[in-house]
Amino acid sequence: MHSFSFLAAVLLSIIARSSAAAVPRSPDSQPRLPIQTSKANTNAPQLPWGAVINHCTVPGTIALAFDDGPYIYTEQVLDALAAHGVRATFFLNGAWKGNIHALAHVVQRILAEGHQIGSHTWSHPNLTTLTHPAIVSEMIQLEDAFLRILGFMPTYMRTPWLHVNDIVLSAMADLGYHVIGASIVTDDKQHDHPARSWRSFEKFRTELGNGGSIVLAHDSQENTAGILVPRMLEEVRARGLQAVTVGECLGHPSALWYRSGQ
Repeated sequence: MHSFSFLAAVLLSIIARSSAAAVPRSPDSQPRLPIQTSKANTNAPQLPWGAVINHCTVPGTIALAFDDGPYIYTEQVLDALAAHGVRATFFLNGAWKGNIHALAHVVQRILAEGHQIGSHTWSHPNLTTLTHPAIVSEMIQLEDAFLRILGFMPTYMRTPWLHVNDIVLSAMADLGYHVIGASIVTDDKQHDHPARSWRSFEKFRTELGNGGSIVLAHDSQENTAGILVPRMLEEVRARGLQAVTVGECLGHPSALWYRSGQ
């Protein structure tokens, strides 16, 4: 297991940037200007705001990244990751399959065990069908939930179904998000059955072999938690790769993965 030093570093960095208490904002708030946090650190990679990132940049790494939690299977995924000493990234919803407030203890466990938390959306819509203000509202509702549960919020997000267009990317730039895509798409929702989960694993192996490095899977799926995740972890170990968070696989300091609500 990883020590709590990782979490402490994140929390201290956020406290240092803002001594004021985070005040949840209304979904009617105006979009914020792009956050310039990473530009203040000249030694940090200059990750773009509002542009899709599909691949790791640190050699020998792979980022297992899960969407649609927190849900009833998330802790099973966490158990598997802990057994292998692996960190991953969780792009969380507000109210989709599970409710983030009802499962706040799961959100806190994700962070406490050294994993990275990112935003998905509040209610999992296809963002490309929404207006700019509606997209902003979706994200701010989720930001307010993170502020209440953790006291800070992510700077990373992933869109449902990986759908983006110019309006979506413009909104994410306005809100100060690094948009994460995927270069390994497991299709684990489609194959969420004990007799079909092997198809997701074979897709994982094939796309990993073709140079993929950022994974799309779902901690909301029973057979992903019980079958696919353990098999992916064994495959990663067999290939001699290091499974890390998305931020780590991009060489991005953990202090820049989150921001306060100020």
